[in-house]
Amino acid sequence: MLSQLDIDVAAESLLRAEETQEQIDLLSIKHPDMTLDDAYAIQSSQMERKLSLGRKIIGWKIGLTSKVMQDALGISTPDSGVIYDDMLFESGSAVPAKRFIQPRIEAEIAFVMKAPLSGKVTREDVIAATDYVTSSIEILDTRIKRVDAATGQTRKIFDTVSDNAANGGIVLGPERHAPEDFDLRWVGAIVSKNDEVVATGLGAAVLNDPVMGIVWLSERMGQYGQRIEAGQVVLAGSFVAPIECPSGTKIDADYGPFGRVSIAFE
Repeated sequence: MLSQLDIDVAAESLLRAEETQEQIDLLSIKHPDMTLDDAYAIQSSQMERKLSLGRKIIGWKIGLTSKVMQDALGISTPDSGVIYDDMLFESGSAVPAKRFIQPRIEAEIAFVMKAPLSGKVTREDVIAATDYVTSSIEILDTRIKRVDAATGQTRKIFDTVSDNAANGGIVLGPERHAPEDFDLRWVGAIVSKNDEVVATGLGAAVLNDPVMGIVWLSERMGQYGQRIEAGQVVLAGSFVAPIECPSGTKIDADYGPFGRVSIAFE
């Protein structure tokens, strides 16, 4: 377990990295005995500071939901992060140059809630609490280095969670669908980068059912005294691998009858 001082120092270093666009070294190397609880404590410490500066929480993201990504990191659980009001981009808009350090994107189904969820819930509870679902793109960023140059060690889940689950921004599609109107396991997207198809995927890649991601998140948040609030958006988890988005990239995610969403990077 990390001390409160270690937690606060790590949080400050991550916030500074976001501001200066200079990545920090892996926390999992600096603190080899850190736990997942420590990582979420670092995330929460950043949350407190952002809220004190006037940011507002508009939702939550779920990551590492696919079996492939979990196996790659040697874990058996997803992770989660916070979505703030300054992270929301309109579909068809452009991300200003240098807004992010190393932007990547993922395609996901977004849930917008009409009622709160807390602790252990069922699939039926999630559907009942959902106002609508829509297409979305998540923008990832990394305030922590992906690989340690000296050792070759890649980021561990403790680094990712500490870094707000690598969250950078979200783009929501304009369509609004009742969650029961689609079999979300079969909702998918064709993702194009600069007019070239680079990824395809289906919702079933997310824990075999994107709704189950929300079930997991509600219980996870309950363990830390948090809950999903009415009006908040939840990104259920990606069904494609991250796509690098250097300056000049244009992304289009075609979800067929479910909708379409796009974003450009200046």
